[in-house]
Amino acid sequence: MPPTSAFAGFRFPAEVIVVAVRWYLRFNLSYRDVEELLVERGIEVDHVTVYRWVQRFTPLLADAARFSRHSPGDRWFVDETYVKVNGIWRYVYRAIDQYGQVIDVLVSTRRDAEAARRFFRRALSTLKVTPSEVITDAAAVYPGVLDELIPQAWHHVEQYANNPIEADHSRLKHRVRSMRGLRTDKTAQVIIAGHAFMQNLRRGHYELAVDARPTTRAAAAFTELAQAI
Repeated sequence: MPPTSAFAGFRFPAEVIVVAVRWYLRFNLSYRDVEELLVERGIEVDHVTVYRWVQRFTPLLADAARFSRHSPGDRWFVDETYVKVNGIWRYVYRAIDQYGQVIDVLVSTRRDAEAARRFFRRALSTLKVTPSEVITDAAAVYPGVLDELIPQAWHHVEQYANNPIEADHSRLKHRVRSMRGLRTDKTAQVIIAGHAFMQNLRRGHYELAVDARPTTRAAAAFTELAQAI
């Protein structure tokens, strides 16, 4: 018996769902903006449905792309930024490599050793790659966590050394600004991870849609991934 498609049982075809999810992750749109764009194309979809599609299919599409992802580099720039979730500030742990690939993201209620440990464990287990150098700010929690989890890596702390990840945070901040609020920690994690996935895809860190032009790469990749789920 052939495996059931993730789109089975949904009222709208996969093509509509995937384009709605892609628009939301790619452009600075709210759910209502996506709803309006679909209505202009003769597709009557409520913004709440778009929200559910984003939450349901973003992790599935990103997971399907996992085997096509390029191995990250061996220099990791790690830092935390902040977003508001239901009106409360949350920490977002993020890391990029020397090529600009987003390694991983983690939304956390706390900025402490346990959160840092959870972030690194996620990244290491997901990617099966161990960095030789980790660049962080001077937060006191990092030396102990890195000695515990990646003792062989050189931990580099120096003023301005972490500029690449701090500059990269601005892209996430710009995207979050137009979302009109993140509702829960769980939904925030999905959306912020989805933003990282889209960023990596557009920067060419996946063996997906390799023959497509950069301007159509995301659309072609999402079409490929939709067939895989």
